[in-house]
Amino acid sequence: MADRVVHFEIVGKDGKRLQEFYASLFDWKVDASNPMQYGLVSAEPGGIAGGICSGDKSRVTFYVEVADLGAALKQAERLGGKTILPPHSVPGGPEIAQFTDPEGNAIGLIKTGSM
Repeated sequence: MADRVVHFEIVGKDGKRLQEFYASLFDWKVDASNPMQYGLVSAEPGGIAGGICSGDKSRVTFYVEVADLGAALKQAERLGGKTILPPHSVPGGPEIAQFTDPEGNAIGLIKTGSM
């Protein structure tokens, strides 16, 4: 099976406001009752899970599930991408990494079986 998109992330300076915006706009159930106040959005049938949170720079990222984060980053670099976040474990969560494609778009990777 090909690697697939399994998670999205929406980040902005006011994460709570973004959580309320998307919850009202799309009737998403956003659960931010965790120490990081990371607003988890459950996957609906036919959809993917996601998160909405605060950060220093506004961005939208999708995460692709892969078996080996390091190998995927090396392949991205061979194809003209650049690693911007080496593999690391999210506290209480999965292992993730990020790279930019040749046009500078940030793409996330998540280790298979982590979500």
